[in-house]
Amino acid sequence: MSSVSPGTRPPVAELERVTRTYRMGTNEVHALDELSFSFGRGEYWAVMGSSGSGKSTLLNLLGCLDRPSSGSYRIDGVDVSTLDDDQLSELRSQRLGFVFQSYNLIAQLNVLENILVPLFYQDEPPLEAEERARGLAERVGLGNRLEHRPPELSGGQQQRVAIARALVNQPALILADEATGNLDSHTALEILALFDELHAEGKTILMVTHEPDVAARAQHVLRLKDGRVETVVRDQNPAPAAAAASSR
Repeated sequence: MSSVSPGTRPPVAELERVTRTYRMGTNEVHALDELSFSFGRGEYWAVMGSSGSGKSTLLNLLGCLDRPSSGSYRIDGVDVSTLDDDQLSELRSQRLGFVFQSYNLIAQLNVLENILVPLFYQDEPPLEAEERARGLAERVGLGNRLEHRPPELSGGQQQRVAIARALVNQPALILADEATGNLDSHTALEILALFDELHAEGKTILMVTHEPDVAARAQHVLRLKDGRVETVVRDQNPAPAAAAASSR
């Protein structure tokens, strides 16, 4: 069993003896192999590992895009295994924010509309939703591009839209999949600085990456191998509160 004792912060996401098995012909492949782990509230994690280590499978499970073959997964205390597909969709829209390498914006919608997408199926007054989306667009430096559509934006600007979209539902957990993988080095640093700010504000972030310099920005690093925990590095960067205290 792959198990690591949790940190001291209350968990946002908890996996207990989670296995995810895929069948390839007559063979069974354990993409995750009895993985037990928890991610604490307000923590910033980088998840690393070689191809086939289980990174993408872990992200899909945490994002409720897939289900474990066995074991349990709880997000914000909710046992995902008890939910049907409609309830899972509702959980994703309310508790999770996604940032993808390829941005996954809707080309026909403008910046403001793309940011609002996670709220389309939520019972929130439209004016309040739009006000929050406008504020987030300002936050990521796109307040003057609200009417532009994705093809009219640079890669870095599209990723900023994706970050604003991930925040609009005030999620318990932000999941980022190679969020800087399609960006030049200067733009990547700008995006990573945004994640640093979000972490300092207490957001919980889990970023899958294969780049050591990107992982170095995170507070903690989890490295997977063959669907199990290979190594864990905690507090390679101080938590926001500790950093603030040390700077006084």
